[in-house]
Amino acid sequence: KAAAPSAAVPSPQQNGKPASPLSPSSQMFHAGTRAIIWGMQTRAVQGMLDFDFVCSRQTPSVAAMVYPFTDDHKQKFYWGHTEILVPVYKNMADAMKKHTDADVLINFASLRSAYDATLETLKYPQIRTIAIIAEGIPENMTRILIKRAAAAGVEIIGPATVGGVKPGCFKIGNTGGMMDNILRSKLYRPGSVAYVSRSGGMSNELNNIIAQHTDGVYEGVAIGGDRYPGTTFMDHLQRYHDNPEVKILVLLGEVGGVEEYDVVTALKSGRISKPLIAWCIGTCAGMFNSEVQFGHAGACANAEQETAEAKNTALASAGAKVPPSFDELGLIIQNVYDELRSAGVIVPKQEVPPPTVPMDFSWARELGLIRKPASFTTSISDERGQELLYAGMPISAVLEQGLGVGGTLSLLWFQRRLPTYATQFLEMCLMVTADHGPAVSGAHNTIVCTRAGKDLVSSLVSGLLTIGDRFGGALDGAAKQFSGAMDRNLQPHEFVNEMRKKGELIMGIGHRIKSLNNPDKRVEIIKKFVQKEFPATPTLEYALKVEKITTSKKPNLILNVDGVIGVSFVDLLRHSGAFTSEEAEEYINIGTINGLFVLGRSIGFIGHYLDQRRLKQGLYRHPWDDISYIMPEHYATS
Repeated sequence: KAAAPSAAVPSPQQNGKPASPLSPSSQMFHAGTRAIIWGMQTRAVQGMLDFDFVCSRQTPSVAAMVYPFTDDHKQKFYWGHTEILVPVYKNMADAMKKHTDADVLINFASLRSAYDATLETLKYPQIRTIAIIAEGIPENMTRILIKRAAAAGVEIIGPATVGGVKPGCFKIGNTGGMMDNILRSKLYRPGSVAYVSRSGGMSNELNNIIAQHTDGVYEGVAIGGDRYPGTTFMDHLQRYHDNPEVKILVLLGEVGGVEEYDVVTALKSGRISKPLIAWCIGTCAGMFNSEVQFGHAGACANAEQETAEAKNTALASAGAKVPPSFDELGLIIQNVYDELRSAGVIVPKQEVPPPTVPMDFSWARELGLIRKPASFTTSISDERGQELLYAGMPISAVLEQGLGVGGTLSLLWFQRRLPTYATQFLEMCLMVTADHGPAVSGAHNTIVCTRAGKDLVSSLVSGLLTIGDRFGGALDGAAKQFSGAMDRNLQPHEFVNEMRKKGELIMGIGHRIKSLNNPDKRVEIIKKFVQKEFPATPTLEYALKVEKITTSKKPNLILNVDGVIGVSFVDLLRHSGAFTSEEAEEYINIGTINGLFVLGRSIGFIGHYLDQRRLKQGLYRHPWDDISYIMPEHYATS
C-alpha cells in the first residue's frame, strides 16, 4: 500500500516545440459535440442543457431525442432563461437523417431493449461514441456489442454507467449530479486532471476531490461496472496521456477483473509516463471469510490477483502513486499537482465566473428557497401520497369500512363522516331522483342528442343543461324559501299569503298528477324515514303545515319530491350535530341540495343514452303534425 516514488515530471514541451491541443476530430468529446438521446429522459436532457449553458456553449449538446412509443413531436426544455424545443422522433433513422452533426448517442433504453437499440445505432457511420446507461444486459450480448462496435470504429462507454464529462464541453446524461455539485466541482471549465473510473457514483466523488486539490477536471469517464465494459481503463488513459492539455492521470479501479494490470504493463513499458495516481476500491473484502460480491456485476474477486490489495500493490510497484487509503487520495493528487505547478508544467488559468443557471421551480421549492401561491386550492382529496385520500381518509378504508355511495358523498361533499341515517338519506335522494321517464326535458334532450350520434358526455351534458328553476332546480329553492320563512318566524299561513302577494310560486309545492287523494309514494317513504330517523324535523313539519293550507285550495298542491328532499336536507344540516349553523347556511346557499338532483338524474340520463344505443335508434326528427305552424297574418296570400 505504500506510495511509489514520485513519477517523472513531464516537460511542458515535446521535441522542443510547445504542446498543441488536439483537434476536435481526434477527441471523444469537444465543445461542438452533439448527441442524440434514446429514451424520454427529460430530466437528464435538461441537466445536459443546463451544463451546456453554464459552460457557455453556443449551441445545445442535445440535437434530438428518439422515443419509439410516441409520434414525432417537439419537447420543451430550458436554455438558461429561454425555452427551446428539442425534436423527438419515433424512428432513429429520421433522427440520424435530420441531425447529421450528432456523433454521440446516449442510450437510456432499459436492459431489455438497450442491446437492440445499440445494434441499430451501429448502422449509422456518423456515430463515433455510444454511452449505454442500462445495467443488467446479459454478458454475451455485451461482448457482441463490443465486437460490432470495434468493427465499426465506434467507442462504447458502459454498459452500467452514468457516462462521462468533459468540463466546459459536454456531459453524458446525469453525470456530475445537480447543478450545485457541478459548480462546486468547477466542471464548467477544464482543468488539468483526467480520470477514469468504473463507478459512476464514485466519479462524482472524484470530481469533488480533484476540484478541491487541483485546478479541476479535464475529462472523466466511468467505464461501467459490468464485467465486460465497452472501453477499458487503458483506452481512456492512452487518450488522456496523448493529450497535451492533460497533465495528471487518475485511475479509480475496484475489486474484480484484471484490467488494472494492463495499466501496470503500460507504466513499466513507458507507454504511460505522465503522473498517475491510482486506487482500487474494495480492500475491505479481505476482512470477510468468504467471497464478497460488491454492487457492480464485475466487482468480485475470483482469484488473488483480482483483489483490490493485489492491484494496488502492483500499481505502486509499477510507478503509480497509490495512497495508503482512499481517504488520502486527495492529498496525493494535491502533492503531484503542486509539484507540476512549481515546475511550470501546470499554469492555472484565471477563474472566470460561470453564467447563472436558473434553478428549476420544483427543486427550489423542495429546498424551501421560494414560495408561490397555488393556482388551485382543494380540501376534499389528495392523490400525492402512497394512497388516495378522501377528506383525509384512505380510499382503502372507505372500501373496507363499507361507507358506500352515501358515505363517499359525505366525505367529498361535506369533508366529514355523517351518521348512518344521513348517508342512507343521501342514497334515498339519489334513488328517487335518478329518473322520471323519457318525456321530461332533460331525458328528452339526452335521447335526441344520443340519436344524433353524439357521444356519452355530450348527450349527458345536453340533458343536464336543462336543469334549472323550472326543471329540477326546486330543491334549493324549496330549502331557501321554507327555512327563510321559519327564520323570520312567519306562520305557515303568513308565508303562503306573502308568496301570493309577491306573485311567486312556492318551490316544492304542487304536482301535475299526484294529489291528496293520490299521494306520491316517494314522498311518503322519504317523509316517514326522516320523521323516524332524524333527531329533529322542524323544517319538514313547517312544510307539511304549509301543505295543509295549499291543498285546502287545490288538492294537487302537495309537498312534492323536490320539496320533501329540500326541507329534509335543511333539517339534516341544522340538527344532525355535524355542522355549525354557519356551515349549514353555507351548504344551503352554494347549491349543495341541487347537487343531489344533478347527481341522481345523471344516472337516469346515462341510462337513456345506453338504452338508445342498445336499441340502435336512428336520428330523431320531430313529427310535423305535432307542431302548430302559425305564420304572421300579413304574409298570408289572399
